[in-house]
Amino acid sequence: MEFLVTNDDSYLSKGIKTISEVLSKYGNVTVVAPKEVQSGMSAALTLTKPLRLKEEHQAITSNGTYIKVYSFTGTPADCVKIAMNEFFLERKPDMLVSGINHGSNASVASVYSGTLGATAEGTIYGVPSIGLSIDTHDPDADFSQVTKYLPQILENALANPPAPGVYLNINFPSGSIKGIRFARQGSGMWIKEFDKRVDPHGIPYYWMTGHFLDTEENPSGDHKLMADGYITIVPHNVDTTNYGEMERLNQAWKLEDVI
Repeated sequence: MEFLVTNDDSYLSKGIKTISEVLSKYGNVTVVAPKEVQSGMSAALTLTKPLRLKEEHQAITSNGTYIKVYSFTGTPADCVKIAMNEFFLERKPDMLVSGINHGSNASVASVYSGTLGATAEGTIYGVPSIGLSIDTHDPDADFSQVTKYLPQILENALANPPAPGVYLNINFPSGSIKGIRFARQGSGMWIKEFDKRVDPHGIPYYWMTGHFLDTEENPSGDHKLMADGYITIVPHNVDTTNYGEMERLNQAWKLEDVI
């Protein structure tokens, strides 16, 4: 099998090395990941400067598969695009895996996530795509619980991939795990998002920080389940149209064609 791997934490992160090692047991792994951290980039593209692709290293594993690692100076979505245009023109990868991200992408974090921006990009190319995250920002995070449960998740995703236009957002708790649950995106928002400071010249500047306001009342929200010790799997649509609301507004609004 052929796997494409990317992330938003850079090609040097422990998470991307961990998932590459796991996937190499199933097939060949091509890693194309940002040269530098690109967190919070969602599906942003780089349109105003040249981008550079560099082979960092490659190795043959004990299974006889290979892991090839490339760095790219663009965003996570850029990384998927360059990989599809440089390495997968004749054959698409069997799966795109983005991650393992250091930090949760549950609830509203999924909107901003570069990890999931890359996952959505893979889905647009028609590649079954999943995003993986763990609920800790520790650069030396313990992935032992993740690697314990990953094989059954990967094997199920390969045997029964998400439908066209759908990608999977999978979040792991940082501690002990009770099980795996399909969930919906939990509700919440960030408040008090900026810390205002003053530089040595007396000029004010802002540092993004913020506090998460949990507005989810249902325990089936993904961040609720993850906090309770469950791995959560949320299917997301690339098509974000709310068809019910489209129909309601179409009937409620008094719109006439201009003649």
